[in-house]
Amino acid sequence: MTTLTIQPERDLRGCFFVFLAGLVWSTVGLGIRLVDEAQVWQILFYRSASMTLLLYVVIRLRTGQDALRLALQMGWPGVIGGLSLVAAYTGAIFAIQTTSVANAMMLFACSPLLAAILGRVVLREYVRPQTWVAIVVAGCGIAVMVWDKFGGAALVGNLAAIGSAVGFATFTITLRWGKATEMMPAIFLSGLFGMGLMAAICFWLGLPLRISNADTALSLGMGVFQVGLGLILYTIGSRTVPAAELTLLSLAEVVLGPVWVWLILGETATTNTLIGGTILLGAIAGNALSGARRRPPPPML
Repeated sequence: MTTLTIQPERDLRGCFFVFLAGLVWSTVGLGIRLVDEAQVWQILFYRSASMTLLLYVVIRLRTGQDALRLALQMGWPGVIGGLSLVAAYTGAIFAIQTTSVANAMMLFACSPLLAAILGRVVLREYVRPQTWVAIVVAGCGIAVMVWDKFGGAALVGNLAAIGSAVGFATFTITLRWGKATEMMPAIFLSGLFGMGLMAAICFWLGLPLRISNADTALSLGMGVFQVGLGLILYTIGSRTVPAAELTLLSLAEVVLGPVWVWLILGETATTNTLIGGTILLGAIAGNALSGARRRPPPPML
């Protein structure tokens, strides 16, 4: 006797929220491009400050508990995850300031595949054969992207972008290591670390924390509307969206990021970036589709 399996109804609202998160995050490159004089350390100080304040309020309203206490309860995974996010944020801003937004955003996208490698090395997690194929293909795409950028600031920017992807991958692994079901406290902790570390670096380099009003407004706005709001939308949507679709919808950030700077600032991408980026995104999308589940994963929060 054949048994009919009824598939769960797709939660289009969840998909919409995750797509909106990617849309919000995609404006980061444009925001950095619009900053006039502030350096990465100054930008990140103010962005961390506004993001931390927003997350404190959101966590307090959602849980009724103190955000710092929840973050400290995560122990070393929370601390390492928070520091890895600071490194990721720093690398991302530096990369966008020194290479094309298209190049930087597409290199950021390899983070899930790097997380698979780190998960295998650190946590001894199983990696599917399809994922190994995707990693090799993505590596070829990255090689094409950086092939014509072996000198000068562009190469440093590409290395910073890859370093940022490693930071985000490390954050993902620390959440799994600590078996965390809530990522907001760790990101809140990264904001506190970011403010302290960026202030210390500015002091060491002789950079003033006071920057122009326009750069201050942009930096604070990025913390609230880009990082903070995007995180909130992603958190809401990810509760009901399958993991494969999360990956695909989040690629809106990578695809749309270069579009905004092209439409508003006229910044274009090189042929190598477009070809290599297409290979890289194809590898990520293929890996997500090959691992698609029939049923949504349990809620993250």
